[in-house]
This record gives sequence, C-alpha cells and structure tokens, in this order.
Amino acid sequence: MQIDWLSKLRNFLQVLAFALAIATLQYAFMPERPYGPPAAYSLLIASITWAIIDLGRHLFPSSAETGWPKGWSWLLLVLSGMVTGYLLGTWAANQLCIYYGWYPAGAGNSVQVRTSILITALAGITGTYYFYSVGKSAYLERKMTEARQHANEARLKLLETQLEPHMLFNTLANLRALIGSDPARATEMLDRMIAYLRATLAASRTTTHSLSAEFDRLRDYLELMAIRMGPRLSYTLDLPPELASLPVPTLLLQPLVENSIKHGLEPKVDGGSITVRARRAGPLLTLEVNDTGVGLATAPPGNAGFGLAQVRERLATAYGSQVAISMAADPAGGTRASITFPYTP
Repeated sequence: MQIDWLSKLRNFLQVLAFALAIATLQYAFMPERPYGPPAAYSLLIASITWAIIDLGRHLFPSSAETGWPKGWSWLLLVLSGMVTGYLLGTWAANQLCIYYGWYPAGAGNSVQVRTSILITALAGITGTYYFYSVGKSAYLERKMTEARQHANEARLKLLETQLEPHMLFNTLANLRALIGSDPARATEMLDRMIAYLRATLAASRTTTHSLSAEFDRLRDYLELMAIRMGPRLSYTLDLPPELASLPVPTLLLQPLVENSIKHGLEPKVDGGSITVRARRAGPLLTLEVNDTGVGLATAPPGNAGFGLAQVRERLATAYGSQVAISMAADPAGGTRASITFPYTP
C-alpha cells in the first residue's frame, strides 16, 4: 500500500500541536514548575503513540472506507500504541529531566501517575477518533465525487443515445427514398453511413474526445448529407491546429448542424452553405455554426429545438453554469448558432 507522506506529516504536526496544548494546560495548574518537563512528556508520549498507530496501521489489511485495520486489529493496535507510547515516552522524558536538571525524574505521587496515565488514554482515544473520522470523511467524499462523475457520464450517454436514433432514422428514411429513384447515390450514401456509424461506435466508448475527432465525425455526417442534398449543400470546417487536441463532449456539434440543414438549408430552394469554426478567447472556447439558409423564421422558437436542447443539457452536465448558447440572425443572411464554455486543455 502506498503511503501519502505529506498527509502523514500533516497528521504529525497536528499531533504535536495537540500535545503542546495538553502540556500548556498542565503547566497552567503547576506554574511553579518549569514548562519543559510537561512539554517533554507530552511531546514524546504523543509522538511515539502516533508513530505506532498511524504508521503501524498500514501493516494490517486496511478497510477501504477508513484506511484502518479491520475487526479487532484496530483496537489492539490502538491499545499497544498507547501503552508503548506511554512507557517509552515516559522513560525518554525522564532522561531529559535528569539531563537538564529539572525536578527529579519520576517525582510525583501515585495520584499524579494515575493522572498522567488517564491523560495519555484520553488523548490517545481522542486523537485516534479524530484521525479515524477524517479518514472516513475523506473516503466518503471521494466516493461521492466518483458517484457524481459516473452519474454525469451515464447522463451524457443517455443523451447521446437519444440523439443518435434521431439522426439515424432521418438518414434511413432518405436512403429508402433514394433506393428506388437513384440507386448509385443510395449506394454512396450507404457507404458514407457505414463510415459515420464506425466513427460513432469508436466515439461511444468515451464521453469525451478531441476537437479534431469531433470535426472528423462532423465531416462524415456532412458528407452523408451532401449526398442527399447534392449541390444544394456545401460546407467549410475551420479548426485551428492549436485547438485540435482539446477535449470536448462527443456528439456536440452535429445537433447544431442538423438544425442548420433542417430549418435553414432544406427549406431554401437553392440550398446554401454551412461553416463550422472553433476559436479561443482567453479562458473560453467558442464553437460556431453559421448557415446561409432561410434564417430564424422557420427555426424552433426560443432555442427549444430538439438538437439545441440536447446540446444545452450535455454542456450543463459537463460544465455546469459556465456555458452560453445563443442563436441569432447572421448579418450576412442565415443563422448563427454558437456555444461557449471553459477552455480546458
């Protein structure tokens, strides 16, 4: 088991602070004696007890929840740590008292000895419970983070499965119409669909992929649509090289392009063009889909179209409230849809 030594150092410093607090309380009740003896006893007993318990617990099969031994092992470890820490710490402190000429080593009646043992026991139990609680809380927090991550991934997968049939059924309907009227184009369309589905299958194994993979997948889709629409559809994909490896949710741009084709270019007799571009502005990434279609007149009101709703929900799942989605009339004609979210290399 790998030990987090930075965490151990933090624990040790907390133990030292706790020991000094106990020594200060003892000194407050005996101000006629020097501060050194109670500090020496408290620090040495606490340090040895901590070392045996906190380092020794890694020698046992640990519980995944807390990092502490299972069953009765943890109780035996704590008891042995407190007893050994008290005996060794007291002996070492006695030697320091002799060396520095403080009050005689072992001085004190049986009441003081019992008090010292009681303080050691209470401090050991309190410290053990504290570190046990911290370890368990950290474990629960990790599990909650993992659960939220898995839930987000599952939600993204669900949204993707909802969107894929939407596109697939539209394509199959067009393919059926072409089989009888233009078999050659139907064959080419089928080949493009196979290539697109192969890329989709590769992307479905993860919830994110690179922006270049997203553009490649989008190119497969647009080629598929270009067979159906013929010369009525042209497109441009603009991806700066420095943004190619940026991770983004899969199936992010296709819904916007679908909206452009369905509500912008298809209703237009002579069709038009679609431009998809990516650009970075400081800590934000913006993806734009511009078309030269009929404009917002036939677009879904209030950005409530199926594709836009899916994109909004996918980005909200991945990035929370740091997302902006807009659809507006392009000054050059047509519609401009844009999504902005944090740049996360």
